[in-house]
Amino acid sequence: MTAMQQDANRAGQAFEALTSSRTMVEPALRAAVDRLPDRMRDVAGYHLGWLDERGDPVRADRGKAMRPAMVLLSASAVGGDPAKAVPAAVAVELAHNFSLLHDDVVDGDVTRRHRPTAWTVFGNATAILAGDALLSLASDVLASSQHPESASAVRMLSSAVLGLIDGQNADLEFETRADVGVAECQRMARDKTGALLGCACALGALYGGGTPEQITRLRSFGERLGLAFQHVDDLLGIWGDPAMTGKPVFSDLRTRKKTLPVVSALTSGTSAGQRLAALYYREQPLISGELAQAAELVTLAGGKAWSQAQADELLASALSELRKTEPDEEAAAGLTALAHLVARRDH
Repeated sequence: MTAMQQDANRAGQAFEALTSSRTMVEPALRAAVDRLPDRMRDVAGYHLGWLDERGDPVRADRGKAMRPAMVLLSASAVGGDPAKAVPAAVAVELAHNFSLLHDDVVDGDVTRRHRPTAWTVFGNATAILAGDALLSLASDVLASSQHPESASAVRMLSSAVLGLIDGQNADLEFETRADVGVAECQRMARDKTGALLGCACALGALYGGGTPEQITRLRSFGERLGLAFQHVDDLLGIWGDPAMTGKPVFSDLRTRKKTLPVVSALTSGTSAGQRLAALYYREQPLISGELAQAAELVTLAGGKAWSQAQADELLASALSELRKTEPDEEAAAGLTALAHLVARRDH
C-alpha cells in the first residue's frame, strides 16, 4: 500500500469512527441538553448547531465530535462495550463545549463553525451562563450514569477541567508578557488542550473496564495527542484557510496571541524573530499587510517548521503509548486514524 493509499484508508477509518460515534452519542447528548432551563437549552442548542438564534431546528456545522469518539474507541480498545461508555462521551463533549463558549467570550471571537458565536447572538453573560450550565450538566451525567466507578469519573473530569482552566489562564497571562518561553508555552498548551483529550481516553478506558495501566497509558496517549492538536490548531490560526476553519485569515496574529509557533519564532534568536518581536510588542494594531509580514517572519524564524515537527513527534509518541496498552485491533485502528486526523488536519 502506498503512502497516499494509506492516508486515504486512514481518512476513511476516521470518518467512519466519527460518524459511528455521533450516531451513538448524539441522542444521549440531546437528551441531556434538553434537561437544561429553556434559555440555557436554546443557547446550547445554537452553539451545538441544532438550533438557530430563534430556537428553531437547523442543521448547522456541529464540529467533529472528536472527543466522544475517543471515549468510545478507548472503551473498545480495552475490550469493553462502547455503549456503556456513552455517558462518559456525553460528559466530555459537554465539558468541551463549556470551554468553547467561554473561550469565544474571552478571546472576542465572532465566528465559530462558520456561524456567529453564541455571545455575539445572545450576549456575553448569557453565553457564559450557558457554558456554566453545560459543565454542571457534564458532572451530573457522569454521577447519574450508574457506573460503579462514576465517582472516580467525576473526579477525573473535574481534574481535567481544572487543568484546562489553568492552561487558559496561563494563555491569558501570556498576552501581557514579553518573556514567554517555549517550555511554559508547551505546558500551557498541554493543560489547555491535552488535559481534556487525555481525560476522554482515560474515561473511555475506565468505563470499558480497563486495568489501571491501560487507563494511564490511554490518558498519556490522549494528552500527547492533545498537545499535537494544539500545535496544528496554532498553525491553522495563522495559515488556515478561512473557508475550512471558519475563522479569518491570520486570526491569531491579529490578536497577537502567544501561540506555539509564534513563541518559537520570538525566542529563536534570529533576525526574523527580532523583527517579529518589533511588530508584536508595539502598541499599534497590526494592519493587513503587516499581518502577512508577521506570518512570513514566523516562517523565516523557524516557528512554522518547528510546530509541524513537534506535531509529528507527538503523534509518534502518542501512538507508542497506544500500542503499549495491547489494544483491541479494530479499536486501535480507529484511534490511530483519528490521531493522524488530529495531527494532520486542515480545519
